[in-house]
Amino acid sequence: MSERTSYAAQPDLRSDCGNCFGLCCVALPFSRSSDFPVDKSAGTPCGNLREDFRCGIHRRLRDTGYNGCTVFDCFGAGQKVSQVTFKGVSWREEPDSARVMYEVFPVVRQLQELLKYVAQALDLSSAALVHRDLRRAYERLDALTRDPAETLLAVDVDALRGEVNPLLLRASELARAAVPGRGKNHRGANLMGSRLRGAKLRGASLRGALLIAADLSGADLRDADLIG
Repeated sequence: MSERTSYAAQPDLRSDCGNCFGLCCVALPFSRSSDFPVDKSAGTPCGNLREDFRCGIHRRLRDTGYNGCTVFDCFGAGQKVSQVTFKGVSWREEPDSARVMYEVFPVVRQLQELLKYVAQALDLSSAALVHRDLRRAYERLDALTRDPAETLLAVDVDALRGEVNPLLLRASELARAAVPGRGKNHRGANLMGSRLRGAKLRGASLRGALLIAADLSGADLRDADLIG
């Protein structure tokens, strides 16, 4: 892999809607809630999806109740499935490919998310001790995301996550060990609704912690581990 200033800042790990076939607007389901104003089943195009695969209400998503769309991140899976897996041929041009395309998208999204975590760990200079293993993991995952659709559908994402997780944990520990006066270990803690306004959580482990409705206003979360 060529030298880069940042692994995590690579274009491959960021959403590029202009090179995607609107996959998050078609492949994924959503239910009427505070995040969406209507129900939509998986494989059904959103009513706001235009012929050019752009969103017809992009500038008014929050105003029209589509809050969920504004926070969704595919980590670059959309353009990779569209342009690499299916070689730039859309589900509109080739309707027979639609079902497989919709099934592949969530798999690649999970792999891209895992790639993003590995990339972020590679950007931590204090985690240099595990950089070699992380680079191997990155190259393996990246190559996997470029495999044919049938290979991707057979991927055991949970098993891959289990293999990579120890490296991410070690990188996190190494990075946080260098933080002066680091916060407590809250790994896996139930902090639902907790009052953490202004809390000193720099370098703390919040990995897997339940933070629904927790007030983190003004909290110092620098160098904290927030992986779910």
